[in-house]
Amino acid sequence: MIETPPLVDQYCHGVLRTELGLGTFEAQLMRSAGPPAAGTTFFDTQTGFAVRRWCPPLLGLEKHATPARYLARRRELGAAETARRLLRGSGVAAYLVDTGVAGDLTGPKELALAGDAEAFESVRLELLAEQVADTSGTVGAFLANLAEAVHHAAAGATAFTCATAFTRADTPAVPPEPPGPGAVRGAAGRWLARRPRGGAVRDPVLLAHLLWSAVASGLPLQLHTGEADPAALTGFVRATAGLGTRLVLLGGYPHHRRTAQLAAAFPHVYADTGAALGQSGARAAAVLAELLEIAPFGKVLFSSGGRQLPELHAVGALVFREALGRVLGGWAAEGSWSWRDAERVAGLVAADNARRVYRLDTP
Repeated sequence: MIETPPLVDQYCHGVLRTELGLGTFEAQLMRSAGPPAAGTTFFDTQTGFAVRRWCPPLLGLEKHATPARYLARRRELGAAETARRLLRGSGVAAYLVDTGVAGDLTGPKELALAGDAEAFESVRLELLAEQVADTSGTVGAFLANLAEAVHHAAAGATAFTCATAFTRADTPAVPPEPPGPGAVRGAAGRWLARRPRGGAVRDPVLLAHLLWSAVASGLPLQLHTGEADPAALTGFVRATAGLGTRLVLLGGYPHHRRTAQLAAAFPHVYADTGAALGQSGARAAAVLAELLEIAPFGKVLFSSGGRQLPELHAVGALVFREALGRVLGGWAAEGSWSWRDAERVAGLVAADNARRVYRLDTP
């Protein structure tokens, strides 16, 4: 049996405050461009089965309760009490909350209260730019106000996060080096002119400016990774080496091996477990083992990747604990590791690495 300390969930979002019907709940279980296949629901996924395995006992039901019975119990308890039971049953002591997602979601303080835990904010760079643009009339004012906003955010946040720079295959690659003032002004002007028709930050030069503004702050920078050209991410990683900013790569399945490789190659890079484990459900132990085959043990950080549904926070944590126990316990049981080393590494991945990277224990 592998003992782990209370977890540090180093990347998640808030949870919905509203009551959810069957269709609305299912739509949050996975990201999809359309409805599930005929005759099925989104409960028919690894995530859906994991919710039915781990969450019903926290609400007073048997494991593997049917979706209808589970959702009836959820409505009986209400959204707030459901969230409280699920979050407190997950064994998480601290949350790092990305506050850049739209919707009626709990903020860090509210999530901390519900989960009886600490909570810290990770500021989404793209949302910060959009908020600044809403109150800036000219390109010059926007860039000056953006610099001030990044400085102000850094004083109160624990990290910055960027969701778009290295995730989309259909957008131009973000340049690895800091863009010059003229290029930044041009990109800002083009984006501000387009905002009435769609405000998301997609310009690669403007994204690079946001990333380098965050690097200059010295806070850890969380980067979502995905289908974008791997060379762009590697270029940015190389360019930031030696500058003192720690990069935490949020590489969802099946991109976890790439993030583990970068964590192994660069001292300032760390690999996240969260989305990869939550999406793989019953196969989580195999995915975690792949991460630990490549990345140094001091470079792997747990997160739930939870969003919208408190079930995803709970499943992320509980699946992680089981997967960690199966992988490290298995290696210790066969004699490849000592039990003492297995428990030490479990503590690093579960909490200690995150506390060090984000300086959570620094007054």
